[in-house]
Amino acid sequence: MKYVISIVVAMLLGMSANLSAQDTIVDTVVKGCATEIENFCSQVSPGEGRMLACFYAHEDKLSGQCQYALYQAANTLDQAVSALQYVATECENDIIQHCASVQMGEGRIIECLRSNSATVTESCTRALNDVFE
Repeated sequence: MKYVISIVVAMLLGMSANLSAQDTIVDTVVKGCATEIENFCSQVSPGEGRMLACFYAHEDKLSGQCQYALYQAANTLDQAVSALQYVATECENDIIQHCASVQMGEGRIIECLRSNSATVTESCTRALNDVFE
């Protein structure tokens, strides 16, 4: 199970390329919370959860638009983690068998699975197609 969690984290970090066609999670929050960022968080250095901490500190002053943007971002992230958990679970044995020496991150595990598509299990192939196609 610990290996599956590592796989999910690595895939999630490499998933940004798949999100490029739509607004990224950060873009959703920046657009939806532009007023709050300007009014309450403009002096906050982004990164390491500091912006979220600022929103939390001012949660009673957040507009409905900002609250919804934060909800959308959390929902998108939750869906991405669920999808990747599904792939990691369905492909765990294939990853161990075919991609154990591949460094995790930046989509390398997914690329490894695709390059070994002739020998990857049907359930793993289905999961990859469900999530990444």
